[in-house]
Amino acid sequence: MHDKKDESVEFWIEEFLTARATRKPSPHTLEAYRRDLRTVAALAGETAGTPLPLDALSPRLLRAAFARFAAPRAAASVHRAWSTWNSFFTFLVAEGAVAGNPMPAVGRPRAPLPQPKPLRGEDTPEELLAGVTREVGRQRDPWPERDLAVLALALCAGLRLGELLALRVASVVGREGERRVEVLGKGGRPRTVPIEDGLDRVLDEYLASRRRRFGARSVRPDVPLLVDRRGEPLRRGGLQYLVESCYRRAGIADRVPRGARLHALRHTFATRLAEDGASAAEIMRLLGHASLASSQAYIEVTAGQQRAAVRSNRTNRVLAGLVGGGAEVPGAGG
Repeated sequence: MHDKKDESVEFWIEEFLTARATRKPSPHTLEAYRRDLRTVAALAGETAGTPLPLDALSPRLLRAAFARFAAPRAAASVHRAWSTWNSFFTFLVAEGAVAGNPMPAVGRPRAPLPQPKPLRGEDTPEELLAGVTREVGRQRDPWPERDLAVLALALCAGLRLGELLALRVASVVGREGERRVEVLGKGGRPRTVPIEDGLDRVLDEYLASRRRRFGARSVRPDVPLLVDRRGEPLRRGGLQYLVESCYRRAGIADRVPRGARLHALRHTFATRLAEDGASAAEIMRLLGHASLASSQAYIEVTAGQQRAAVRSNRTNRVLAGLVGGGAEVPGAGG
């Protein structure tokens, strides 16, 4: 058993975050861990005193802290914080700092599965791709080949923001006609996504334009696949800004669901897979989902859209009136 049970919760939070950092989570994820741990700890400290000692974290104290934490927040936020604290206590038990994990005694809401947020409009993806290839005089240094490659990877391979940033030139592999992109997914799970000729040609043209801009050394196999206009690796903020500027240039910014940004492209990829008959298992493999339930959501949304389309059929409305109101069928005689 660890002999430092009297050390503060804040000390162990930093130890936990250091241990998590070896798994290479995104800075956004690591900051979310820190925020959830410190916020609940601060609420517990208001009752038990500060600095909050580790051995003060009883099930009763944690239930009270989580009740106050949950009051102004959505269920998904509370569920995420509960999961973070559960991981924190798993770490503490492994370190010998505490005897057991009290989190099973702390209630948590059932987290609803996030609803898909694809681009709105039947032809919006095609309008977006066409829009970024047009010359725009207001751009100081237009690079349509790079912009098209980014959008195409998200729309035709369903990659997340972090997955796009992690790609290397060597991530695109295979013979002509059998090309695929090797992706390091969420949680370090690798997957392979097939790419068709159209995306393959887009990537070839992008790399050719990059050679013209920065020389042959700029497309060595080990360098990042996506770069900015100076030839430096694209970063999170730069990639988000690039995609948003593409939306504006293509005139489709009003068809992007709120809060979706680049993820709307991934959701569009998955939704179209479902519309074209892909199974939940196929969607799961292509998108790198950890559970089948996440993939099933796209099929359920698609089924709902199909039912809404059938419901809008005028004949169905007439039929409902005939059955419900006893209306006379046109042309029917006695």
